[in-house]
Amino acid sequence: MTLEERLEELADALHEILAENFEVKLVPSYNELTLEIARADVLPVLQHLRDHADCQFDQCIDICAVDLSAYGQSEWRTQNDGFSRAAYRDMFKPAPESRFAVVYHLLSLHKNVRLRVKTLLDSDFPVVDSVVSIWDAANWFEREAFDLFGVLFQGHPDLRRILTDYGFIGHPFRKDFPLEGTVEMRYDPEQKRVIYQPVSIEPRTLV
Repeated sequence: MTLEERLEELADALHEILAENFEVKLVPSYNELTLEIARADVLPVLQHLRDHADCQFDQCIDICAVDLSAYGQSEWRTQNDGFSRAAYRDMFKPAPESRFAVVYHLLSLHKNVRLRVKTLLDSDFPVVDSVVSIWDAANWFEREAFDLFGVLFQGHPDLRRILTDYGFIGHPFRKDFPLEGTVEMRYDPEQKRVIYQPVSIEPRTLV
């Protein structure tokens, strides 16, 4: 069976399994299907995708978050001044509705097919149910999305930062997070330890 035939068979199965009880949208892209669902339906839909005989998505390959506040826009402007050329990064004012997306990448070994599941979250309440109870592998993926984007996974057994430093403030993959950061570290010879201080570099990126 070709990939196109497998995807067509999967699309038919997903419509039959989910469309009656959930609001779903299927979008074919990059030789995969993207299943768009509501935030409230994440846990029951993904449970169906793992357990139903026509799906059997037994592996969660990755979970990632996306900040859509600057989607389709250029966040860089360039300036020529004599012999120098610099790029300045403009800060966006993100729209609160549907600012974030959480994307689940699933694999069915039985069906030899992949599925991308996407749900949208707003800026004021970026909370979605944890799927650790469905796939153990989701544990660290959800912690990473929380650390970098500030998405909260309700019901996660241990939602802590996983990549940034202890006491880090903010979420560095958000579009409104300054490219140069907010603090810097240096060794203080008087205190004989590493200290944090406000960032001192100029907010400009040379190209």
